[in-house]
Amino acid sequence: MAEGDKIPLLGMTLAELKEVAGEVGMPSFAARQMAGWLYGKKVSSIDGMTDISARNRALLSERYAVGCSKPVEEQRSADGTVKYLYRTAAGGYVETVYIPDGERATLCVSSQVGCRMNCRFCMTGKQGFSGQLTAADILNQLYSLPEREALTNVVFMGQGEPLDNLDAVLRATELLTADYGYAWSPKRITVSTVGLRKGLKRFLDESECHLAVSLHNPFPEQRAQLMPAERSYSVRDIVSLLRTYDFTHQRRLSFEYTMFAGVNDTMAHARELLRLLGGLECRMNLIRFHPVPGVDLKGTSDEDMVRFRDYLTRHGLFSTIRASRGQDIFAACGLLSTAKQQGVELKNIGL
Repeated sequence: MAEGDKIPLLGMTLAELKEVAGEVGMPSFAARQMAGWLYGKKVSSIDGMTDISARNRALLSERYAVGCSKPVEEQRSADGTVKYLYRTAAGGYVETVYIPDGERATLCVSSQVGCRMNCRFCMTGKQGFSGQLTAADILNQLYSLPEREALTNVVFMGQGEPLDNLDAVLRATELLTADYGYAWSPKRITVSTVGLRKGLKRFLDESECHLAVSLHNPFPEQRAQLMPAERSYSVRDIVSLLRTYDFTHQRRLSFEYTMFAGVNDTMAHARELLRLLGGLECRMNLIRFHPVPGVDLKGTSDEDMVRFRDYLTRHGLFSTIRASRGQDIFAACGLLSTAKQQGVELKNIGL
């Protein structure tokens, strides 16, 4: 069986690894051995699982492979940010961005090839939707990362809508937090969403990871012009659901708000944000907008962003302005994979 046709062990739970062990005639405790090699020592091949007998490794290798693959391309920023391009098992391309910041190092991972949400300001949405990532595809973005040992946090804020691929995302976060997996605290993981209501409720019930909601405009009609998903998943309904959960303890709720000049940055928008989110334990992340090919939006000035932030914070909605990183390598999601899939250079796609 060719390597690419084998079943990946990466992405399997302990119960599934026990089934694999039984299938090839290995004792059930071999599942924890495999999990230790996969999620603890992060081996690149089954032959690297040296406390499993050579015979059993050979039996495993007949049908299975670790399922990891290195990035096929990278871009490095002067500020230390690195964008990696990965090829998925199904043949698509997704981006991952590594963001070092002092003692903290965050990885922004993707969950889909393309995206169905088609947000006006997002390059990934302009690709359309090409396919779901498997849990192995998602985890490989960490597993094969050259800087993986430095990671402190993971954010599902890359390409795709995580709640539109919820089974794979929940499996990936389970493996990141399980004692037999990466054994991370859920506090190290944030999942971002436009707010798919059914998936959102399930995520809140089945996971303890932090949640970030892409808001971008508090007025439903205006939000729909930026984010078509508003027509199916109203931000007011989303906030009503969030009010039924407790965010006063370890789990953190935040809202993402990319600022566009003359579109969502007036004091009327600020006041409406306060009305919409008043009394909800949350924070607001204000994000600078940087040009995307074919998008006729402009970013709000730094001065106006500071005024907006200060108004919100002064009135009880703690807000921060997210630092821009990697702009010299076009770190916004979608640009590198679009260029790769279309076979063109970045300089030829309108930037």
